[in-house]
Amino acid sequence: MMPGFTSSTVFAATLWVLAVFSLGTWTLIVRKGWLQWRLSRQNKQFQQAFWGAPGWREAEALAADAQGTLAALCRAGLAALREVESDATPSLGQRGDRQDVLERGLRQQIQKLQHRLESGLMILASVGATAPFVGLFGTVWGIMHALQGISHSGSTGLDVVAGPIGEALIATALGIATAIPAVLAYNYGVRRLRLYMAEMDDFAMDFLRLAMKSGFQAQS
Repeated sequence: MMPGFTSSTVFAATLWVLAVFSLGTWTLIVRKGWLQWRLSRQNKQFQQAFWGAPGWREAEALAADAQGTLAALCRAGLAALREVESDATPSLGQRGDRQDVLERGLRQQIQKLQHRLESGLMILASVGATAPFVGLFGTVWGIMHALQGISHSGSTGLDVVAGPIGEALIATALGIATAIPAVLAYNYGVRRLRLYMAEMDDFAMDFLRLAMKSGFQAQS
């Protein structure tokens, strides 16, 4: 046994680490689940309202008050349209073909929204990857403690090994129980991220076609 460390101390530390992992995982699951449900609802409502608008002015008014990724993407697209149709001398970032400028503005906004949607996924992936090894550490420590107990007592009786082996099994079970929700939540989050990205790409393409039809004028 390492000086200053007892089996109970190491086992308790292992349980605390797994408890923190589990708490963080379930907090992210609840938080991101709520955000994704709200985001899906907001995007659906905005799409219906946007494509039902009679013109750009009405669509701009809708986007100004709406929430969600599609509304944010629409505001970025309308801001780019305002800049390309302005009579002022364009900045370096706004010089070039109007279609290219609008595409660049939409693409940059999509990347910003992607970074926001990805928040928390790295934590879930890290917990899913490391929790089993934390549990395995507790398992190895418990077995090592059991072997030391056998060597000190010279007996292999159940009363000598039951406690350390029990701790080892508990650590293994908790490590797996912590990792499984994190992995499932991460896989689901990645799938939802891909769906949101596809939704934003489709909206950006439709927005670009609509802008081309209107001659890149947002006054109508």
